[in-house]
Amino acid sequence: MPPPRLHRVAVLVLDGAKPMDVGIPAQVFTTRENVPYEVRVCGPAPGLVRGGDGLAYHVADGLEALDWADIVFIPGYRFPDRDDPPAVVVAALKAAHDRGARLAAISTGAFALAATGLLDGKRATTHWHYTRQLAARHPLVKVDENVLFVDEGSVLTSAGAASGIDLCLHILRGDLGVAASNHTARRLVAAPYRSGGQAQYVPRSVPEPLGERFAATREWALHRLNKPLTLELLARHAAVSPRTFSRRFLEDTGYTPMQWVMRARIDVARELLESSHRSIEQIAAEVGLGTGSNLRLHFQRILGTTPSQYRRTFAA
Repeated sequence: MPPPRLHRVAVLVLDGAKPMDVGIPAQVFTTRENVPYEVRVCGPAPGLVRGGDGLAYHVADGLEALDWADIVFIPGYRFPDRDDPPAVVVAALKAAHDRGARLAAISTGAFALAATGLLDGKRATTHWHYTRQLAARHPLVKVDENVLFVDEGSVLTSAGAASGIDLCLHILRGDLGVAASNHTARRLVAAPYRSGGQAQYVPRSVPEPLGERFAATREWALHRLNKPLTLELLARHAAVSPRTFSRRFLEDTGYTPMQWVMRARIDVARELLESSHRSIEQIAAEVGLGTGSNLRLHFQRILGTTPSQYRRTFAA
């Protein structure tokens, strides 16, 4: 019996490419026993490509590698929200997709993929620092800021660099099965499957205010999260009507007042889970969520994981 045809993987290195993002698919899919992939690292043209973080890449192949590949990885790169990739790169990605190749973006590589229009109307993600910029630059993309990766069939996206490992293992599971994916995960000393989404890695889920309106009210609320807080109470403190307060607060923060309060409570709960031995019930009471069940419900909804799992991951 002839050996099965190797799955052909192209890793597209754009100007300012992030080294981890380039290295992850190149390492995961490097040909070895039971991993039938062939990898080519390419750029807009053969030769030197300037990378990010002080590195550069000498690539042997140009965009013709995209005509050869079954799957194309687009690593993240610096300043993705400033300019789209060169038109020739966008056209080559579209042509590869039209030919049947899967396109998989790691981190801010999602901006290059979105520039093709192939993410329009589809769910996608990127590094948490850039989710709002991606949504603003490509409003037809349904940006999910929490998940580690999104699989839309022929187009896939992942969050930060480490989420590129999650995406690659997911692709391996689909192509070769769980055993091959788990074997590769052990070789990488990585979790075969990580629970939760990327929101648990964001340092502060409540955004910094964009202006000074209601700054005193926000500060007041942060010091009484363990007490009842309603829209009416917040608006009364700010000396405006609830309707005006809601509208202006949303303009300042991107959240409704009560969404902001809930995220502030979850932020305090995160700090207590990381730094204290208080029980889930005690933390729930301290942040104004009443019961452990209520804390678990909102923690799962906002961060995509449980308080116990979060504590195991992040406790000092």
